[in-house]
Formats: sequence, C-alpha cells, structure tokens
Amino acid sequence: MRKVFVSGCYDMLHSGHVAFFREASRFGDLYVGIGSDRTIEELKGRKTVYPERERLYMVRAIRYVKDAFINSGSGMLDFVETMDRVKPDVFVVNSDGGSDVKRRLCEERGIEYVVLERVPEDGLESRSTTALRQGVKSRLPYRVDIAGTWIDQPYVSRHGAGWALTVSIEPTVEFMERGGMSTSTRNAAKKIWPYELPDSDEKMLARLLFCFENDPENRDHVSGAQDAIGICMSGLTRHHYDGRYWPDRIESCHDEEVLSWLERHIVLVPMFPRRPGCSVVEGKDITPEKVRALTGAADRCWDAIMRRDLDGFAEAFRDSFEAQVAMFPAMMQPGVAEHIDRVRDRTLAWKMLGAGGGGYLALVVPDGFEPTPDMIPIRIRRRF
Repeated sequence: MRKVFVSGCYDMLHSGHVAFFREASRFGDLYVGIGSDRTIEELKGRKTVYPERERLYMVRAIRYVKDAFINSGSGMLDFVETMDRVKPDVFVVNSDGGSDVKRRLCEERGIEYVVLERVPEDGLESRSTTALRQGVKSRLPYRVDIAGTWIDQPYVSRHGAGWALTVSIEPTVEFMERGGMSTSTRNAAKKIWPYELPDSDEKMLARLLFCFENDPENRDHVSGAQDAIGICMSGLTRHHYDGRYWPDRIESCHDEEVLSWLERHIVLVPMFPRRPGCSVVEGKDITPEKVRALTGAADRCWDAIMRRDLDGFAEAFRDSFEAQVAMFPAMMQPGVAEHIDRVRDRTLAWKMLGAGGGGYLALVVPDGFEPTPDMIPIRIRRRF
C-alpha cells in the first residue's frame, strides 16, 4: 500500500478537513503532520484554539487517518522532518495550500505531488478555517467603569487611597475602538486568549493580562489595572489603590439581585471614538481635595448599589464623573457636552466611560425607562 502524507494546523477541525483526509486517503495509507503550538503562534501571531496534544488526538481519531505526528520543524516547511520520517509516495495539498516550494521539495525526494480542490461531502457546505474564523466573534468581555476610576494610576492615588468600581460585561455588540470600553486591553487579551477567557482563577487572569499588556521597558505609560480587572473579573468588582499600580485589595459582588438591578438601571449611548491626538491628561489638576471627592463618591456608589438605592447610586455616579473631570478637564472634548445635553432630561446621571475624550456615555436610568434605539443595555458577566 502506498503512503500518503498531508500537513496542516487543524486548529479548528471541521468537515472540510475530514473531506480532505477522505480524498487524500484514496491515494493510499494517510499520514498527517500537525503544526506545533509554537509554530502556529510564530506564523499566525496567536495562541491555538486547541493545544497540539488535543489536535493530535482528534486527527488520529478520524477513520481516514493511518497515523499522525506533531511536526518538529518551524515555519511554512515545519513538516519536512515528519515527511522524511514517513517517507511517503504521495504528498497531497489543498488548492489554496500548495506552493512551488512544496512542489520542488517533492521533486527533490521523488515524491508525487497532488493538488486537490475542496470537495465537501454531499449535502454539506464547503468549509475552510479562514472562513470559519471570519465568522467567529470573540467572546471576551468588555469593561464598564462605574466609579472612582483614575485612582488606579499611582500619580492619582498617592494623593489619597481609594476604590475603583468596574463591571465585566458580555460582548452583546461589537463596541467601537477607542470608546472607553477598554478595547486596547481587550485586544491585548486576544493575543493570549483569542475567543474567550479560560476557566481559571479570575484574579490570576487579571494579573497575567496586566503584566502582558505593560512592557516593563515602557516607562512612559502603564495601562491602569482597572482595565484588566474589569475584563477578567466577573460581576461587580471594586479594587483598592494606595500609591501602587496593582490594588492591595479586591472585592467582588456576585449577588444576582444586585447584578440584575444594575443591568436594569444602566444603558450605554455611543458618541464618537476618541479622536487621534487627543490627550486627556493635558492640563490635569490633581490635588488631595479632588482625589477625596473621587474616592468618596466611589465609596457612596458601592454602598448605594449594595442597598439598591437608585437615587443614592445616581448621585454618587454623577459625583464620581464630576470629580474625574475636575482633575482631567480635557476629558470633555468638543462634542461631549452636546451628547450629554441630549440625555440630561431623561436620565438620572451620566458619565463617560474610560478616560473620556469620546466613546460611550453610561447613563443611570429610572425604573420603567424605555430606551431609544441607539441605547445599549448591558449584560453583566456572571461567574459560573
């Protein structure tokens, strides 16, 4: 029986791969080379969906496959050592996976080179990993800051320690970049976890993301820990800062009544992305008195949420935003005030998300509020 060899990543195993294995196996006993985790990360700049041992297990389980191996090489020709080990008579590639380099490699070794078109099983759609990836949306959460944020920067908390309050929300829509939803930290998270957070200790994940995003050689700017914590830690979380980048205390609320209450009383309204060149720290004026206003509002906000006191929550929410703007007046870029004026009469409180300058407004709304089509309800991520 002739030996047939194919090679690929097989990271999102689908019916197109099985159909390819079926067609290739018609030329003889089929052996499969599988790209290692290291090679895939080097070539594609991302972590694998399934680790190499799991991919090896799945490919070996397919009935058309005689055996499979993890390729030990690197780059586009990572399979050469595996090919020399198998000593195939035929090397098969898909039409979109062939190349002159692979053809010459086979000519040098006296191996027949076969190119196959994608032929799905009767009644099934033609599948490719590229097409599947384009249709898969990341399930990584976004962060909504509730109160006290900016305190996570040491140049603020050295004037007075205090809490920042965040919630982790489900990606019910594709939120705009540079919109105050911590998209830059979320994009950093995608490099580690492309589709969803692993089922692991949330504080550890937040610390890992914070360290991953912040290069120790970059002394000019360190992204606040509230972004990583707000993304990775489910429910409502408060984190306490006292002159350091990482909080000295973290507390979370997973009470279903509290989280459902928050969801009913917060909506988001898009404005515009923060404009290129916008510096929200320009003209900053940080004093102990202003920091006390920020931290005091955060304390009152947490207490009001725990009591489900809507009026107290709205007042503290609004005071927290005003304290932020007092320290960082450049948050109020041209056009922001007009957006606030449009919602002022219908809502109880408002604030810009993140560092401001644009993005989304978060609104505190009364019971029975009917949102307009441009308003986005939030869905807080639960701990399961």
